[in-house]
Amino acid sequence: MAFRFTATRPRRIAAALLIACWVGGARAEEASSPVPQPAATPSPSPSGQKGSPGRGAAAGATPSTVAEQHRLPPDSTTRQTLALPGRTLDFTATAGSIRLFDDKGEPQADIAHTSYQLEGVDRTNRPVTFLFNGGPGASSAWLQFGAAGPWRISISGEGAVSSAPPDLLPNAETWLDFTDLVFIDPVGTGYSRFVASGEDARKRFYSVDGDVSAIALVIRRWLEKHDRLLSPKFVAGESYGGIRGPKIVRNLQTQQGVGVRGLIMVSPLFDFRDFGGSSLLQYMYTLPSMAAVAREAKGPVTRADLADVERYAQGEFITDLLKGQADREATMRLSDKVAALTGIDPAVSRRLAGRLDVGEFRREFDRRNGRVVGRYDASVSGIDPYPDSSYAHFGDPSGDSLTAPLTSAAVDLTTRKLNWRPDGSYHLLNGVVNMAWDFGRGPAESVSQLRQILALDPKMKLLVGHGLFDLATPYFGSKVILDQLPAYARSDRVKLVVYPGGHMFYSRDAARQAFRGEVEKVMK
Repeated sequence: MAFRFTATRPRRIAAALLIACWVGGARAEEASSPVPQPAATPSPSPSGQKGSPGRGAAAGATPSTVAEQHRLPPDSTTRQTLALPGRTLDFTATAGSIRLFDDKGEPQADIAHTSYQLEGVDRTNRPVTFLFNGGPGASSAWLQFGAAGPWRISISGEGAVSSAPPDLLPNAETWLDFTDLVFIDPVGTGYSRFVASGEDARKRFYSVDGDVSAIALVIRRWLEKHDRLLSPKFVAGESYGGIRGPKIVRNLQTQQGVGVRGLIMVSPLFDFRDFGGSSLLQYMYTLPSMAAVAREAKGPVTRADLADVERYAQGEFITDLLKGQADREATMRLSDKVAALTGIDPAVSRRLAGRLDVGEFRREFDRRNGRVVGRYDASVSGIDPYPDSSYAHFGDPSGDSLTAPLTSAAVDLTTRKLNWRPDGSYHLLNGVVNMAWDFGRGPAESVSQLRQILALDPKMKLLVGHGLFDLATPYFGSKVILDQLPAYARSDRVKLVVYPGGHMFYSRDAARQAFRGEVEKVMK
């Protein structure tokens, strides 16, 4: 899940969209191994030093007393039984947190997690998968309740409205059959929170490198506590998780001493540079998805049905686009072809010179009926609240309506089924995190780390899943990027699968079932 592009913040050039336990007996050990700090991260200020209250702390309060005030409750572990078609799963569920420290041994943040471990198996050889969403600022609820967890809620059709009951249903497509699951909520999301009172911790954690270091350390700590360092390990991320995922695996390989067997990417964005500013690639990447939406309106469509659009996008389209508007003939040819493929009014396409950005397409596709299409799933449409306005004043009918049911489901599961009751609010999608995020000196990308992790470990596999109608992280962008990988990334190691659906393509039963099968193959 991701946030929208914010035009007033240039470094947020595109929206990508989306856990562990408190180790009571390992506090001293954790304090001796702080969150690694990226080179660009400012050193802690005197206000963050031991014995000195940070900014915002009560007078006379020490960092340790402030941390105690913010402490999450002790871990809660319960035994669960899940009845599914053809089998019954007995497992332990743990809701809790892991505390992270700075290099002075002062507590910085409690990172919440929900983990599920199957009973009656040899855990030495049993895979364990760590999952997170994106944003930045998104909790792991989408992957937990939409795709991989033991329970799910309906997030499509009648279930995709704000007032829909968040009923937890047994998930027949849970990955728990073949891997244990650990869902991680980065600080500021879910119940995860800062325990440090100063600004230094926020600057560090709300950055590309600081975030990666923190999540990688949480993974290592969870493995140590649960004696799972010998288990096959996998990492799964969604949306902005495409930036996190390769970087976290690289950190685990080279800094945490943890090997990873496979990386699973769900609707990822690997490179922000191609989705903003003057980059022409953004129009090429989104064209097949826009065409898919137009064809879906007339009947079911699969990726195979878009072969002609993909060829055109990488051929005549990009060639005419590069010629620029200085070549009027090329521009007219391009504009008319784009209108024909996407269903956009030819007059509008000509006005835009065939350069349809996501916002224009969403409003123009069904403007005659006063409707707008979704960004996360453009096959979903909703009412434009201001159809007569010269400006776009609408949300996302394919995403906004999920906030209430997903939040309610997460709170209900945590407090009722798992018996873990933190104080404070649960943050499904935290805009404060997104607005504060430091992307560094330039647009974030993880293609460099993707190449490095595949080169370092010739046995590691990569699975990338996308939805055809996703305009937030279009599948064709990943297709082009993966095609650029060198020969060592053979087809048996790297696989792209694309399903009818949107950013959360797993909301559709057939896509969820098919993707589960692909994930299981990676882990065999």
